This record gives sequence, structure tokens and C-alpha cells, in this order.
Amino acid sequence: MSLHTILISIGSNIEREHYTRQSVIALKAHFDDVRVSSVYESEAVGFDGSPFYNLVASAKTSKTIAQVCETLKAIETSHGRVHRDKKFCARTLDLDLLTYDSVVTQSPVILPREEICYNAFVLWPLAELVPDDIHPVTNKNYALMWREFDKQKQQLWPIDFTWSTAKE
Repeated sequence: MSLHTILISIGSNIEREHYTRQSVIALKAHFDDVRVSSVYESEAVGFDGSPFYNLVASAKTSKTIAQVCETLKAIETSHGRVHRDKKFCARTLDLDLLTYDSVVTQSPVILPREEICYNAFVLWPLAELVPDDIHPVTNKNYALMWREFDKQKQQLWPIDFTWSTAKE
């Protein structure tokens, strides 16, 4: 049984502190060696909505791509995700598989996820978490991709996020 390295984007703009914490707890229950970037705050992209918290997680898994996607959808659903048919809307939790090893595929999901190249809220956390990893299409590492990114296009800033609270 071989382990695959996966990268997952995490976003929330409804009860975002709670769901950001819960997403990492859930990922650790389903995957091995989960590591996370800093948490970033960004304006909603594509619609008028509350600001998002975003981060990227890396993990190890023996699951197939399809099984990983099913697991991420199940985690979203169990944490109150609705409106899966609308791309641009508020959400409790949004988990997207960004990469699965260096696989390039169109099915069962497009990998690597295209938004890596055009969303600051995905690329900056990637550049922080796995700066030397190579994007399987651009053949550039994430640190270089972030240095070359037009940072005027989207506003994004790291926040001081507390991972545990006495309430949870």
C-alpha cells in the first residue's frame, strides 16, 4: 500500500473560525501526516460576501483520487455545506483537492486544480507550506509561482489564528 501526497485548499466564510478549526480536525481523522499553512483572510472572489479564511493542508493517503474527493465532500456536508451547485456563494466549508502526487488528469476531477495559478488565496498558502514542490503543469515550484504572481489582482493577508479555544 503506497501513500500519496495530497494538497487540499480550505476555505470558510460562515462561522469561519469554527469551521476552519473543524476542517483540520476532520482531515486528521481521515488522512495521515496532516500539515497546514498559516490562515489567510481574503475578500470573497466572484460574489459579494463576507471575507473568507483560507489555508492549504498537505496530507498522506492510500485512498484513490475519487475516494479523496468523496471524503472531502462528506466532510463538507457533515459541516453544513449547502449549495454545492453554486460556484460563487457563502459556505461553511470548502475543501478542494489541489494535487495528488504529480498526477495530471481530467477525471474524476481536474488535477492539478486550475485555481492554483490564478487565486492568491490558494497560491500564497501553497508557497508557504510546500515552497519547493513543483507544479506538475508549469514545472515551477510554488515559491517561484508566488513571486511571479500579480499581487495587485487580489487582496490577501495572513492572520493570527488561534487553533484551540476553551469553548471547543
